[in-house]
Amino acid sequence: MRADAEKNRSQILSVARDVATEHGADVSMRDIARRAGVGLATLLRHFPTREALFEALLCTNLDALTRRAAELETATSADEALLSWFRELVTFTQGYRGVVAMMAAAHTNPDSALYASCAAVHSAGARLLLRAQGEGTARADMNGDDLFALITALGWAVDQPSFAPRADHLVHLVTGAILTGRPGSEVGKATS
Repeated sequence: MRADAEKNRSQILSVARDVATEHGADVSMRDIARRAGVGLATLLRHFPTREALFEALLCTNLDALTRRAAELETATSADEALLSWFRELVTFTQGYRGVVAMMAAAHTNPDSALYASCAAVHSAGARLLLRAQGEGTARADMNGDDLFALITALGWAVDQPSFAPRADHLVHLVTGAILTGRPGSEVGKATS
């Protein structure tokens, strides 16, 4: 890639990250181009769709969540690994309003630019869930699709200004429904 093209791409990503953090995933491509100081055609040459732009913005985070799941698989108990990863994923979704809807749509659409990253996160969560189920610390009547749906629902809820202050409590309630608990674990303890 030419130096000026790489500079434009970096500028677009930097501005898009700031604008998306401030205004959410529904920000217009035209607004991102304007704020980045490039034409809409330049933005579309680098990122032909909103999903392609968000894939570039989010893939580092999604890849990190996938790696984190692999680390947790061997580093801690199964229920604590699932709880920790679940919290990290919800925290990530809070950083970009509206990204949960994009992830939910992309996870079953192989044509989506976000598909590979979302599928990897989905698979990582499913492995953590299976491990917890194998140890008897997670509900046996759910699968990776159910886990992803619960994360998506929770991500949507904490995306809403009226629920955002209760994010930690909502995470606790949802994970309490997933994990069967064990003595000394945080699951099952009352929170305020």
